[in-house]
Amino acid sequence: MMHMTFYWSNNLTLFINSWATNSWFSYFLTLTILFLFSIFSQFMEDHRLRLRLLTSSTTAAVAIEKAPLLYSNFFSGGGRGARFVGSVLFGINSGINYLLMLAVMSFNGGVFVAIVVGLAVGYWLFRCSDDEQIMLLDDGCACC
Repeated sequence: MMHMTFYWSNNLTLFINSWATNSWFSYFLTLTILFLFSIFSQFMEDHRLRLRLLTSSTTAAVAIEKAPLLYSNFFSGGGRGARFVGSVLFGINSGINYLLMLAVMSFNGGVFVAIVVGLAVGYWLFRCSDDEQIMLLDDGCACC
């Protein structure tokens, strides 16, 4: 039976029938995985915004040039390669965020808390910077 209100229990079925928790250990393992995926979501969003900033203008590229994993001649032109990589990053991030949204829709209180705290920690680690150029690109949508 699907719950229509928040409940606090370690009995949880998440996404598929084989991902069911019936012990506290498996429940906390599931919450840890969701917490880490929430942090990873913010990490991917930060890299997607930095790539977008890098390809948008040459003055912004100078500020991001310090990130050696993102900066190369492949991305500096803003051509098809950069657009393709940006689209792949957007697709991965959207998929992760929609899975997190579906997990929250299980109405389990622990899942909700783990995901919200994970998103907040990820934002603090990766996106809470003084870089105003990236903040201008940030759309503020929790799903994307």
